[in-house]
Amino acid sequence: MSNPHLEDVKTYLLDLQDRLCAGLAAEDGGRFREDAWEREEGGGGRSRVIENGGVFEKGGANFSHVFGERLPPSATAARPELAGRSFHAVGVSWVLHPTNPHVPTSHGNVRFLIAEKPGTAPVWWFGGGFDLTPFYPVHEDVLHWHRVAREACRPFGDDVYPRYKAWCDDYFYLKHRDETRGVGGLFFDDLNDWNFEQCFAFQRAVGDAFLDAYLPIVRRRRHDAWNDRERDFQRYRRGRYVEFNLVWDRGTLFGLQSGGRTESILMSMPPQANWAYDWHPEPGSPEAVLYRDYLRPRDWLGDIAEERP
Repeated sequence: MSNPHLEDVKTYLLDLQDRLCAGLAAEDGGRFREDAWEREEGGGGRSRVIENGGVFEKGGANFSHVFGERLPPSATAARPELAGRSFHAVGVSWVLHPTNPHVPTSHGNVRFLIAEKPGTAPVWWFGGGFDLTPFYPVHEDVLHWHRVAREACRPFGDDVYPRYKAWCDDYFYLKHRDETRGVGGLFFDDLNDWNFEQCFAFQRAVGDAFLDAYLPIVRRRRHDAWNDRERDFQRYRRGRYVEFNLVWDRGTLFGLQSGGRTESILMSMPPQANWAYDWHPEPGSPEAVLYRDYLRPRDWLGDIAEERP
């Protein structure tokens, strides 16, 4: 741990975890409980989970710093030239599963990885982003979410939000269902195009924007009335969340392949989820609106910004 870049990022991420938990707990009225853990191969983390609170049926915000002698396959699949390098990976990931079906589920993470090999310069990169998964979406909420994301990206270039918004749409896509997981947000990976200071600043901008993006939506929807049918639909759509995390998510694979703490890695799973055989929404229903208007990539802040689906 002699690399000053790694220490700077780790200091920021620990503080981000503290701020996320403080803001979310204040909104929920409950408390996060913390588990510290260590990894036999090197490193560890602190997992924080909140359950059955005033807003969140289950939520978590985890910090981890793991290191080892060889990068796992999930980290080198797209970059085979890094196979065999030692590594440090540090990050914070969070996911919120509200009780009320009208409050969207949301996920985010920011991370930094450095890979080293004797006799060569270290290779480093940043990754992360955040995305929103509503079950009963409200157009103004989706616009707010994407406006905050765009503002976080604006200081880094006009092309940054469109690029990472499109990457999010592409990444959080369930190919076997031919639908997006939700309404997207931002996703970036392998970021080292700029110098370290600018890349690190962008990571901080994304991490720091999350509460501004999410909490106003929570406050607007947390008291909406809901019924058993809506709760059943929420559980059904949570099944898609499980499918994505177990089938497609690189972060889940990296955590499991690198020997991370399984309970912390699978913290992202919802507390309850349902599956139904060949289910389709009733035409004209609120559930059908989700499928028709929201589970596909859209230019939310472009031509349809004032449209009401």
